[in-house]
Amino acid sequence: MKQNSSFVVSLKNILFRAFPVLGVLFALLVQNVIADSPLHPAATHGYYNSLLLILLVVAFLAFVLSFFLKNFAKTLTHKGPFLFGAGVLVSVLNLITAKFALLPVIFFPSFDNILSIFIEQTDLLVKCVWYSFRLLLLGVFWGVTVGFITGVFLGFSKKVYYWINPYIKLIGPIPATAWIPLVLTTFPTTFGASVFIIALAVWFPVQLMTSSGIQNTSKVYFEVGKTLGAGTFFQIFRIAVPAALPNIFQGMFNGICAAFIALMTAEMFGAKYGIGWYISYQKAMMLYSGVYAGLILIAVFCTVIITALFKVRSKVLNWQNGLIKW
Repeated sequence: MKQNSSFVVSLKNILFRAFPVLGVLFALLVQNVIADSPLHPAATHGYYNSLLLILLVVAFLAFVLSFFLKNFAKTLTHKGPFLFGAGVLVSVLNLITAKFALLPVIFFPSFDNILSIFIEQTDLLVKCVWYSFRLLLLGVFWGVTVGFITGVFLGFSKKVYYWINPYIKLIGPIPATAWIPLVLTTFPTTFGASVFIIALAVWFPVQLMTSSGIQNTSKVYFEVGKTLGAGTFFQIFRIAVPAALPNIFQGMFNGICAAFIALMTAEMFGAKYGIGWYISYQKAMMLYSGVYAGLILIAVFCTVIITALFKVRSKVLNWQNGLIKW
């Protein structure tokens, strides 16, 4: 009985590891057996088919490697059903859009037409991503810097908190994008205005969580520090800030999420390049394949940035690994 049970479990694990291959094969079957609707513009190249063939090779190599790498086999066994489901979901979307045209063709293009944007407009997309990254980097830098300094003063000094906090409570909750009409008329360039809007979106959550983290630090730590002769600088940067680091990273996470919204909105008002500008431009031209390509870029862009932030957080706060998952 134990041998039969072990054989069944082993066979189940192999099937789970094969699910990614089966998911891609299912997507290929749908793409090649069922013809595209004549309502959709004919694609110049079969980019979607080529992508599926590449994914099939990758999935098959992963399946083979799973027999030699134990940890990789566990990961693939766990992820296999989800990847198969993703293949089925993509196939259903393909049926709804390209194959049967159940949705308005102009707003829901085929996968081939969306993928063609990445191939045929590579230079423009790279330029837009770089422009957005530069804007985001500058905005987040100034937002985190000013938010951290403000949070430290508010959290450590009762006098500063008394005089400044009421104004922050009044201004902070206002969405950063609400200031766009005023900021665009105040700053000499749209680039500077966009950086300010992003910095403003990041500043409030960072200062709020920094000040809260410092204020919630146990008073015993400060009393011990004073007893041992610690000065104000030592108490701030060796006691208060390290104790508040979990809150600070949480504020940065919330701030970056708000920064993405501010970035996309700011780029739609007068920017020359950027992902937000690209989506707005493609929408104005009624080229919705470009709109979806821009949305895919945003998804990848945001995922990479937030994943990098969590990697840094895991290194700095390794004792909190697993507390917040991404």
